[in-house]
Amino acid sequence: MNFSTKTRVLVVEDNPMNMEMLVEWLEIAGYQVDTAEDLATARSRFAAACPALVLLDIRLGDEDGADFSRWVRERPEPPSSQVPVIAVTAHALRDEQDRILQAGCNAVVCKPVDLRVLKDEMQRWLKARG
Repeated sequence: MNFSTKTRVLVVEDNPMNMEMLVEWLEIAGYQVDTAEDLATARSRFAAACPALVLLDIRLGDEDGADFSRWVRERPEPPSSQVPVIAVTAHALRDEQDRILQAGCNAVVCKPVDLRVLKDEMQRWLKARG
C-alpha cells in the first residue's frame, strides 16, 4: 500500500530553509502539502482541511509547538483529534522529548532530519491510523 498518494500533510516550520527542504521532499514523494509558519496559521489550516499527518517544529519563534499538539488532542471530534503529529526538532535531550510526547506528539524526529527516519515514522503513524 502506498501511503503517500495525495495524502495531505501539514508542515509547521518557521525556518524557511527547513520548510523548503521538507516541502520539496514531501511533494516529490507525492504528498499534498500545506504549510504554516506559526501556530495561528497552523490552527487555521488544520481546521480548514484536516491533514492525515502533521510535521511540527517545536520552537516557532516565541511560540511552543507543543501547544499545537495539545490543541489537536483537545479537539472534540475524531478524526481530527487523532491526527498523528510528529515533532521535528533540534531538541534532542530526553527530558525535552518526554515533554513533547506528553503534549500529544506521536513521535520525535531530531534535526538535522534524517529523511529515512522521518519517512519510517510517517509510514508507521499513517499505517496505525488506517
